[in-house]
Amino acid sequence: MDYLKHLPTIFLALLFNACQSNAQHDIAFEEKDYQKFNDYWYAGKAELTNYTLQQSRYGEVHEGHAVLIFVTEDFSKEKQVKLDRPDQAKNDAVKVMKLNFTKKFNTGIYPYSMMSSTFTPVQRDQFPNSFKVTSSSQEWCGHTFTQLNLRKNNFDLSGFSYFESEGDLDKEIDKVLLEDEVWNLIRLNPEQLPVGTIEIIPGTFASRLMHTPLQKVNANAKLSNSQNEDFKGENVLVYEIQYEKPQRILNIYFEKNFPHQILGWEEEYKGTGGKQLTTKAVQKKSMQLDYWRKNSPEDESLRKELGLD
Repeated sequence: MDYLKHLPTIFLALLFNACQSNAQHDIAFEEKDYQKFNDYWYAGKAELTNYTLQQSRYGEVHEGHAVLIFVTEDFSKEKQVKLDRPDQAKNDAVKVMKLNFTKKFNTGIYPYSMMSSTFTPVQRDQFPNSFKVTSSSQEWCGHTFTQLNLRKNNFDLSGFSYFESEGDLDKEIDKVLLEDEVWNLIRLNPEQLPVGTIEIIPGTFASRLMHTPLQKVNANAKLSNSQNEDFKGENVLVYEIQYEKPQRILNIYFEKNFPHQILGWEEEYKGTGGKQLTTKAVQKKSMQLDYWRKNSPEDESLRKELGLD
């Protein structure tokens, strides 16, 4: 397994980042167990977690569900796609944590289906920025697609929309932290989460639903013990991002101990008509599964096990 040869480098990088982070926040994490990390994330399975979702849209809250799928895979740093034969592309292959994030909810008669994919290198000492984010939204009015690709000094943004005011986009954005990659950072090493005043590119879902442009903005980030009654316990932390313009708060609740499972999240902002609403997701069921091999009719029972049917 080629990732084993990188463990000394990964260890030094994470230790360095941990020292830096401890100077910024007072959360004490357990000592890293790299064998535990390898056994969990390189076992040939993905982690699938289903969440009950209350999604704010059009000035009201709509019931639905969200699924987070975390899995490691070999990624081409040049082509920025999954490698079919990583053993034949050793100089190009990079281990990434991939998050496939889906939301489904109905607004009255018509449904919304949203999905984003974020590819974040495991070896963040060598590759401190995520390589790629893709995001799409489908509903009965039409559909949209957004893609961010990492270049040397910036992200290339491509966007396609049925809205006249948004149209087709092709521009560059400064290379800073991505909200979409925060979820992966939590799973890789929450000690690397930046706190204080930060520069960040808001999430692609939020940008779509709020109809705001993707661009670098200022925010304030904080990592602390959760005081939320729905996400409480000594082992529960919350990463909070407060955006200035437009005003928005994102709280991600997760387990302090490995594997740092995400227990849920809350998102507050003013929607249609200036009404302040909260989107909320709470973990319902989680499992590890090689789901790409479970594609026969008899495997549909796994959807019930995950709580999707």
